[in-house]
Amino acid sequence: MVDLAARHPAPIIPTMRYHDAPAAIEFLCQAFGFEKHLVVATDDGRIAHAQLRFGNGMIMLGSSREDEFGRWQRSPGDLRGTTQSAYVIVPDADAHFARAKAAGAQIVLAIKDEVYGGRVYSCRDPEGHLWNFGTYDPWGAARPV
Repeated sequence: MVDLAARHPAPIIPTMRYHDAPAAIEFLCQAFGFEKHLVVATDDGRIAHAQLRFGNGMIMLGSSREDEFGRWQRSPGDLRGTTQSAYVIVPDADAHFARAKAAGAQIVLAIKDEVYGGRVYSCRDPEGHLWNFGTYDPWGAARPV
């Protein structure tokens, strides 16, 4: 078996669907600091596939559509909520919070210090995906005995 963790900086990559994926890409870059790695548009302006980087991590997203995979993955608005969320480690949670709020992210849990360490906040993007950002680094945290 190939050790993917040794070959890739982040072998787990969250995927999402958006009704207006071009607008979502711009929002995620402006509000949260993602950077475009690859964006493949269709002839009608929808997004067939996009990859956005954040540090050594990445998300993949595309336009919501009725296809084989689209039957299984929906936008939170279609489901009236979200079932999963991403946690993103940032160096300065207060600065990131201010940036996201200024760009129009809906803050659902205000920034606070967690009892297990770190400073964290939660917000929704314009299509309702839940995002969590904080300074807590589980890779560097002490493990319970």
